[in-house]
Amino acid sequence: MSDQEPIKQDENIEAEQATEATEQVDATEQAEATNEVSAEERIAQLEAELAAAQAKVQEQQDSVVRAAAEVDNIRRRAAVDVEKAHKFALEKFANELLPVIDNLERAIQFSDKENEALKPVLEGIELTQKSFVDAVSKFGVEVVDPQGEKFNAEYHQAMAMQPSAEVEPNTVIAVMQKGFTLNGRLLRPAMVMVSKAAE
Repeated sequence: MSDQEPIKQDENIEAEQATEATEQVDATEQAEATNEVSAEERIAQLEAELAAAQAKVQEQQDSVVRAAAEVDNIRRRAAVDVEKAHKFALEKFANELLPVIDNLERAIQFSDKENEALKPVLEGIELTQKSFVDAVSKFGVEVVDPQGEKFNAEYHQAMAMQPSAEVEPNTVIAVMQKGFTLNGRLLRPAMVMVSKAAE
């Protein structure tokens, strides 16, 4: 063997080692590039998951706010319903009492006030009628007696019109039957005669 053969072998070994080193560097660079791509993909995936989670949280927060508002509305509606029930629970009962008040007033109106024998009876009827009206007013029933007032279609029912030069047109000149309200709600309109301009 010559001296050149070991040198050639050394060169071959060095060349193989250099090739292996180059391959290792290439593999490392490729792995790093793959890691970078997969890291970027992973970051993108995590960002997408985070956005989805945030959207879900926002949606659930909105539904919680809506549910709270709905509960508040239900509570408010229930309170209004209870208040109305308290205010107007007596409506049917009060309507049944109105003819009694009307009859007491008719008895007073059409009685013979000059007859001395009837005066105590008339006083008793008047006191009964007054105490009856006072008793129902404690529960929110109020009399609508619009004599001399302007006609109001919400509370009055015009039964007739009569020309009059003494009062302004659309003034109540006679009340045929008084009306009643219960806590501001109309139970029965007052039946009235209304003035119109004189011809």
